[in-house]
Amino acid sequence: MKILYCVQLTGNGHVTRANELIPEFKKVAKVDVLSSGNQNSLEIKEKVSFKLRGLSFVFGSNGGVDIFKTIINLRPITFIRDVFSIQVRNYDLIINDFEPVSAWACKFRGVPCYSMSRQFSLIQKNSFNKEKPKLYEFLILKYFAPAVKGIGFDYKKNNSNNFYPIIKSDIKKKKVISKNHYTIYLPSFSIENIIIFFSSLDEVIWHVFSPKINKSFKKNNLSFFPIDYKGFEQSILSCEGIISNAGFETTSEALYLNKKLLIIPMKNQFEQQYNASILSDMGVKILLDLKPKRLNKVKEWILSEKSVKVNYDYDYKSIVEKTLLDFKKISKKKPI
Repeated sequence: MKILYCVQLTGNGHVTRANELIPEFKKVAKVDVLSSGNQNSLEIKEKVSFKLRGLSFVFGSNGGVDIFKTIINLRPITFIRDVFSIQVRNYDLIINDFEPVSAWACKFRGVPCYSMSRQFSLIQKNSFNKEKPKLYEFLILKYFAPAVKGIGFDYKKNNSNNFYPIIKSDIKKKKVISKNHYTIYLPSFSIENIIIFFSSLDEVIWHVFSPKINKSFKKNNLSFFPIDYKGFEQSILSCEGIISNAGFETTSEALYLNKKLLIIPMKNQFEQQYNASILSDMGVKILLDLKPKRLNKVKEWILSEKSVKVNYDYDYKSIVEKTLLDFKKISKKKPI
C-alpha cells in the first residue's frame, strides 16, 4: 500500500501531527511526504519527497492575518502548475492536513482525498457553537483543501470522526516544573506592541518567542528569543503560564501541561475565533487585543491559580485504524 501524506506548513500543528503520525502509518504502508507553505518553525522529521510553494497566510503586526500581504504573496500560476504536476494516481491513499495543492490535484483527477486536520473538525455537522463563520470563511474551510472524507482534531471529542489533539512525544517525555516566568508566543503582534504592553507588568518575568527577530535580547523585564523549538519547549515546561494566539497546537500543549493559559485570537482568522470560543467555555481566559485597558485583566490572570485540566493521552494507532477503515469505503481500486 502506498500513501502520500500532505502537510500544510502554515502553523506548527500540521507539522506536529505529521511527525507523530507518519511513523505510525509507515508501520502499515510505504509513505511519501509532500509539504507546502512557509510559516512554520518546526521541521518535518521525515524525508519530504515533494516541496511546493502552496498557499500561506501572512501574519501581521497588530494581532491578525495581514490580508494585503497574503494576497500579494499568492502565486496562482505556480499553484495551478503544481496542482497538475502531482501524480496522485500513483498512490492508494492521499492523506491531507489542510494542504491545498494535493487536495485540488485529487479533485481534478477524481482521486479520493482523506482529510486529517483541525480544520476538518470545523466543517462537521453541529460543530459550530456560539462562533459561526461568515459565508466566505466557511467556503475557505471547506474548499481550501477539499476532501471526500476524513477525521478532525478538537479540544473535546464530540463525534466518532474527531480525536483529541496530537501532543509531541518530546513534550510527553519531559518533566513539568514551575519557575517564576511566563511564556509569550504572539507571532501576529510586532515586537514594539509587545514591549509597550508587557513592560508595564514589571513584577513578572516574561519569555517572548517571536518569528520577527533573529537573535536574543533583553528589554526591561522581557527576554526575547527567536523561534527555536528546544528553547520554547524548555520555557513552556517550566513556566507559570502561557500567553499565545489561539492556534490549536500551542493551546493544546498548554492544556496538556496543565499550565495557566490566556489567549488572544488572531483577527481575520476564523479557526482561531472558533478555538477561542471553545476554550472560553472550558475556562480559558480570553483577551481581545493588547490595548492598555486590558492590563487589569492580565493582572487578574497572573494572580489566578486556575488552570484547565484535560487528558490528551491516547494511542495514535487508533487514528491509523480509523483511517484504514474509512479508506476501504472510499477506495476505487486495489492497493498498489
